[in-house]
Amino acid sequence: MAHPESFRPIGPTTFLSPIPAVMLSCRGTQEGFTRDNLITVAWAGVVNSAPPMISVSIRPQRHSHAQITQSGAFCLNLIDRALCRAADFCGVKSGRDVDKFAAMGLHARQIGGFPAPALEEAPAFLCCRVRQRLPLGSHDLFLCEVEQVYVRSSLFDPDGSLHLARANLVAYAHGEYFPLQGRPEGFFGYSLAREEVLRRRLIDPYREKAENRPARGRKRARR
Repeated sequence: MAHPESFRPIGPTTFLSPIPAVMLSCRGTQEGFTRDNLITVAWAGVVNSAPPMISVSIRPQRHSHAQITQSGAFCLNLIDRALCRAADFCGVKSGRDVDKFAAMGLHARQIGGFPAPALEEAPAFLCCRVRQRLPLGSHDLFLCEVEQVYVRSSLFDPDGSLHLARANLVAYAHGEYFPLQGRPEGFFGYSLAREEVLRRRLIDPYREKAENRPARGRKRARR
């Protein structure tokens, strides 16, 4: 029997990984806070399904904290690989000092009847209304209800099937960004799925994709 590998304690810390990296877009209602703003947050998660609710944690000192408190709303924008550099920039720069949309060449999308902008370049975004704010210590936790979700049309098949793998989303793990690429290891309920379902969902689509991919290094025919 092999000797089990040892583990090293690193102390109580927020080590949960990976976690979603999202760009939160917001707009305040008071003078000095009305400019559309983006802040990248990694402390976001699902907390309820009926009604659909999410949470985000933000330091009270942040410019976006005041904007969200004033308007009671924001959009959570999913991040793909193309947005990764902008996401990092928006996580280290303050909206007090810089127009992040302009600095990164991004565009605010206005949603009719909703008091916060979305990110036009995002593959999908969630419109969220704040229902409760809980001071926890270093951060305040905003509990929010998801009012509507918008997903880029190119991620749907003609029959309405959603293929989020096409979005090339990015996750955050211990200070680094990682792309979610390649074929999935499974899907919800796959441990009990029939063989034909596994083949349809996990094997055949990716086999077909590989067979249709051009061979690397293939030389052009001489003319």
